[in-house]
Amino acid sequence: MIFGNKIIFLKVPKSLKDEIKRQKHDHTHGKAPEETFSIDESIPIPVELPEGAQNFESENLGLEMILAAMLRVIRDPGGSGADETKPGWIDYYRRFVLSVKPEILNELGGASLIKAKNGDFDDALEIISLMEGLLPFSPGTLLNKALILEFKTDAEERRGRQAGKDPYRAALDAYEKVLALEPVLPDALFNAGFFFIKQENYRRALDCFSRYLPLAGNGDKKKKARALLNDIEKRGLDDPAFREALDLLRAGDDEGGLYKIKEFIERRSSAWNGWFVLGWALRKLGRWQEGLESFKKAAELKGASKSGGLAEGNIEIKNEMAICLMELGDYSAARKELESALREDPENIKIISNLGVLAMKTGDSGKAAAFFRTVLDLDPEDPVAKEFITGLSGNSSV
Repeated sequence: MIFGNKIIFLKVPKSLKDEIKRQKHDHTHGKAPEETFSIDESIPIPVELPEGAQNFESENLGLEMILAAMLRVIRDPGGSGADETKPGWIDYYRRFVLSVKPEILNELGGASLIKAKNGDFDDALEIISLMEGLLPFSPGTLLNKALILEFKTDAEERRGRQAGKDPYRAALDAYEKVLALEPVLPDALFNAGFFFIKQENYRRALDCFSRYLPLAGNGDKKKKARALLNDIEKRGLDDPAFREALDLLRAGDDEGGLYKIKEFIERRSSAWNGWFVLGWALRKLGRWQEGLESFKKAAELKGASKSGGLAEGNIEIKNEMAICLMELGDYSAARKELESALREDPENIKIISNLGVLAMKTGDSGKAAAFFRTVLDLDPEDPVAKEFITGLSGNSSV
């Protein structure tokens, strides 16, 4: 949905009142509609000129054309020639659209979700911007915007594309806006809880799910929220030592992270995530065998867990185990872990890249090249795959 043509303003056509009356008759199924809106002939009607056109014949004017132009002016009052818009017109156009086409928000909402489902995130967000113009601060619209922004960044992350220092910043801002509304939308709390889990902000996730439970009906969503709360608490994900260990490791202080995660494990020895982070710290320090044993412990504890809460971890554990196994020279076991992880997520770039690295280590440059080309099919800008392909291209056997 791309707008780029000029907007012009015309006097209200005489036929418009009859057309609006017909529309209202259709929407009320023949019943007399409530007269909550009337045409103001002092306010001109916006029209979007067809591409390349310099003027417009009023007899060709249809209601759908008027509505489309009004939506555009509402969204961007100063865009594409719409700078003639006077104060008060925008609110009038809002009431005009919602009166003549009361189902438009549902139609636009459905269209935005279909676009997002098909991966057309920019088009989906453009539709959301039209909805925001029509009904500013609508909780449902703000929540849909947050979800679409989250899904868009998820897709970019899966392809290895970082959208900036904080790729989820736009989604976070959208969630903060919808959570600030009173009364809060229960679905906003539920979805924001999942979002904060993804950001590893478990304190915010606990707050969202705790606030959601008293508002939720008895159903699967309530059970899921309660299971997630229990899982976060059981695994100590909101424990300051666990959070600090992650922050230290990400900042490059591997020894500090190792110390902190050991402190966490002393208190919560049955939490698989603690052993996973311990393995990560050891692996970063080049202590491959100790790291491998820690990842095995994490896998064992995770397999024994029946919490029904957070489902993440399997692929990450297998990938980390494979890295340690490769460094220890056990290529067969490393391949087994990576292939198992790939079956769970066939488009995981990290796993496919590591299969390429493994093929390189075993001397199979042709298979390595195939893996790295697959990575580039998923993300043409992946730096690791591009570097390896450049190196392999000099090998005549590829």
